Amino acid sequence: VPEQGGGKLIPEGMGKPGHVYTIGHGDSGMIGVYKLENQVVSGSGKFDKSGVGSHRGAKEALDTAFRYFTSNSKSISATINYKTKDFLMHIADLQGIGLTDELAVAELIGLCSGALERPVQESLIVFGTMTVGGTIAKIESFANMLQIAVDAGAKKALIPASSVADYQTVPADLLVKIQPIFYSDPIDAVFKALGAI
Repeated sequence: VPEQGGGKLIPEGMGKPGHVYTIGHGDSGMIGVYKLENQVVSGSGKFDKSGVGSHRGAKEALDTAFRYFTSNSKSISATINYKTKDFLMHIADLQGIGLTDELAVAELIGLCSGALERPVQESLIVFGTMTVGGTIAKIESFANMLQIAVDAGAKKALIPASSVADYQTVPADLLVKIQPIFYSDPIDAVFKALGAI
């Protein structure tokens, strides 16, 4: 995978609407950085995924995000009308460790970003995953994930509020390299990712 500007996986500057970086554990237990690219076109409410291959966990996480998006879009913005759009998404495994099933929060943000034509905050990486009911899962090996996010070029990390205690155990020399943005639930995560705090 060719790395972009400055040798970092996550380039500086604003990305395109619908583009989101996330971090998660692959099936091997290794931690990887992933790019989700969402494109919104005229259509009839379909969701097409590419780059997932036969990875069931990744597919299920993306479907969870889309179901949550369609059920809760009006809580995010009255301007989102998913029934007149098709949503095309592609996932890139930027470190080649295999896909993760920790994608639902980031993909929800990507869908909203694409639908609202509003990019996420620059140099942002998303931590966390969720159930279709919106329950945010606890993050495992948080400090290691934060280190990998910083090494990948992230300057801001969107982190579930349940990880506040873990955040306080991270070494200070790592903390100063990244700005935390804590979220309480999936809709809060969307607003904060898009900078509408």
